[in-house]
Amino acid sequence: MINEIKEKIKQCVENKYQVKVVVEEPKDLKMGDLAVPVFPIVKVLRKPLNEVALEVAKTIKENVSEVKDTKVIGGFVNLVLSKEEMAYDIIKSILTEGSNYASKPSNDEVVCLDYSSPNIAKSFSIGHLRSTIIGNSLKLIYQKLGYKTVSINYLGDWGTQFGKMIVAYLKWGDKEKIKQDPINEMTNLYVKFHEEAKKDESLNEEARQAFRKCELGDKEYLELWRYIREESLKESAQIYDLLGVTFDSYNGEAFYNDKMDGVVEELEAKHLVTLDDNALIVRFADGMPPALIKRSDGGSLYMTRDLAALLYRKKEYNFKEILYVVGNEQKLHFEQIKAIIKMLGYDFSDEIKHVGFGLYLTNGKKMSTRSGGVVKLYDVLMKAISLAKAEVLEKNKDLTNKDEVAKKIGLASVIYNDLKNHRELDIEFDLDSCVKFEGNTGPYILYSGVRIASILKDKEIDLNNIDLDLFNKDIYYDVVRQLANFSVMLNKAKEEYAPSYIAKYLYTLATTFNRFYALEKINCEDELIRNTNFALIKAIRIVLNEGLRLLGIAYVDEM
Repeated sequence: MINEIKEKIKQCVENKYQVKVVVEEPKDLKMGDLAVPVFPIVKVLRKPLNEVALEVAKTIKENVSEVKDTKVIGGFVNLVLSKEEMAYDIIKSILTEGSNYASKPSNDEVVCLDYSSPNIAKSFSIGHLRSTIIGNSLKLIYQKLGYKTVSINYLGDWGTQFGKMIVAYLKWGDKEKIKQDPINEMTNLYVKFHEEAKKDESLNEEARQAFRKCELGDKEYLELWRYIREESLKESAQIYDLLGVTFDSYNGEAFYNDKMDGVVEELEAKHLVTLDDNALIVRFADGMPPALIKRSDGGSLYMTRDLAALLYRKKEYNFKEILYVVGNEQKLHFEQIKAIIKMLGYDFSDEIKHVGFGLYLTNGKKMSTRSGGVVKLYDVLMKAISLAKAEVLEKNKDLTNKDEVAKKIGLASVIYNDLKNHRELDIEFDLDSCVKFEGNTGPYILYSGVRIASILKDKEIDLNNIDLDLFNKDIYYDVVRQLANFSVMLNKAKEEYAPSYIAKYLYTLATTFNRFYALEKINCEDELIRNTNFALIKAIRIVLNEGLRLLGIAYVDEM
């Protein structure tokens, strides 16, 4: 609603004066609900500032019905909106549209999202959680704003690391142990390889040669690769089912093995590669480090596969934008990809977006599979659910579906704890604090919604029977302004690829509701006031639930 009013004011002023203006929201609400700076209009009309401001104020007041009053302060026209009209329109929209509130119609533009992308033959670690849930949330946000999305799980199922697995398997693998517990045993072998490679560097060359055999189609090695890939997918499916995360494509790095020669040939045909110590590289004019395209032994590289994947996706999906939800440390890699695409003469380099994110830290240190310091995501999620169950039973021993509720709260704790932080920040992971029911946590947001559900149970709401004068009270209008801000936060989350805007918004909305709950008797005796309160908090509940969904969190009705 705020956005619609802003647009109305903007069009009104721009049509009258033929000059671009912005409509702002003052930080201090005492100044008004919205403000229009008039300096651009003064430059065009060449009249005194105060005269122009008064004229603009009059124009807006006469043409925008939602504006109740205007104040000229300095170079701004501050606007006071009709609180009653705004409140009714917002509440009616939310109650009528339900979860579709703030949704946009389809615009037919395709956005590809590359996220999660775990490496096969390793346990699905907590290190992959960030990419998974940031990517999933961005997908849901884009869909709500009318985009068609293609979610891609670009599995790390090819490359030299698989050569390391082959060498470790052949040297130290126990087939019976691997058969009983494939992923854990493979993870142990991967760790052992790196321990042994510190003592014997020739193992790294063995790994490169083993992977080269895979590229050349060695039947024994490819059979082992298929087995490990299949077992890895089984484990990751368990995680995705738990988190409610789905993908449209599982085409991993191996899928592009037969598409890389075309990339190399195109680079050669356009004279973009040079030979350096028998390896093919691309040099950049701006001083960026060169990109390695092909090793001296003819082996392919991560860069080559990523370029092949990008060109395939552009042809297959004709995306308007492609988001790579990959750690901050890969920033240079994506800068090189964009530069190469531009050098090749393609016109979509600006459509390539690296959505970087920080690390999960334990005691200030990065977790590493190589050193055996990996924290398995499944174990973390199970512990979160267990802690949530203990909290739930302490508060409500008679809860009938406690296991299902505990599962939702536990998962919400972990997901919200991540997404409330801006994606680019590192996060010190502390599971115990995530599951608390107080403070800026997932359970706090869920509990606020449950409190509303409890009040509204079996209640009827009549939108024609509400007291609009109540919205002249500060606390009532604060709630309305928060509800109106939902679409603003949605757009910010999309523009900055940051679900944290939604998470922070939900916390503010939940705290505003709880303040309202503390100040006002919601289920009061006066029917008109009671019905107004019910309509208002039902609107809050709808927006809370929808906001949680956009974060990949399921709401609960009791806890």
